[in-house]
Amino acid sequence: MDGSPVGFAGRLEVVEGSSGRRRWSDEEKARIASESYRPGVHVADVARRYGTTRWQIYDWRRRLAKGLLALPAEVGPRSVFAAVVVDPDVARLAPAAMSEGGVVALVVDGITIRASQHIDEAHLVRVIRAARMAAR
Repeated sequence: MDGSPVGFAGRLEVVEGSSGRRRWSDEEKARIASESYRPGVHVADVARRYGTTRWQIYDWRRRLAKGLLALPAEVGPRSVFAAVVVDPDVARLAPAAMSEGGVVALVVDGITIRASQHIDEAHLVRVIRAARMAAR
């Protein structure tokens, strides 16, 4: 034995500082996730463009759907998402209206659509599309 420690492989270098991982703000996560919903866009392409993984974007999309991430204002009206604005006067009256078989009011491109809470979803989608076409 020559006196060197057993298993010594050479020099060990410790590098301090950034781990190389990117820290995304919630606004950036929401913007990137919403971009992945555009027609014809693939999640893998978006992930590659931003240097992230598909799985991160899928997680961000899940968080968007649950309302855990909020979309930034610049995403714009043509996105697949709708902004929710609660009118304080309506919010105060909503519990009473809903208990009486209330009405849901949607504002689409400046057009107010009022519908029963029991409306068929497919029919409501057709009405919203018609309102968007009329607003153009």
